[in-house]
Order: sequence, then structure tokens, then C-alpha cells
Amino acid sequence: MTKERTGRPGGSDRADRLKAALKANMSKRKAQARARAAQAPTETKPRETEGPKR
Repeated sequence: MTKERTGRPGGSDRADRLKAALKANMSKRKAQARARAAQAPTETKPRETEGPKR
């Protein structure tokens, strides 16, 4: 696979950093979602909202 260079120096380095950051963020979000799913009770109660009742 060849890297495409942009007109700016270091352009592909930035793209590589962005790609790595995105991958790390997605992994983190998936781990958080798995943790929430593991903690979730089998039966959920309706949430009580705060504020004035109408």
C-alpha cells in the first residue's frame, strides 16, 4: 500500500495520527458500551425526570 502525500509536509503523519486516535476512541466507546450492558439490570424502571410537573 502506498501513502499519498498532500501538498503540505507531514500531511500523512497527521492522517496517521487521526486514524490512530479514531481507532482508540472507538475501542474505548465499545468497552464503555460493554461495561454499561453488563451493569444494566434485566428489567428497567422508567426514569424520573426533574423539573416542574405539568
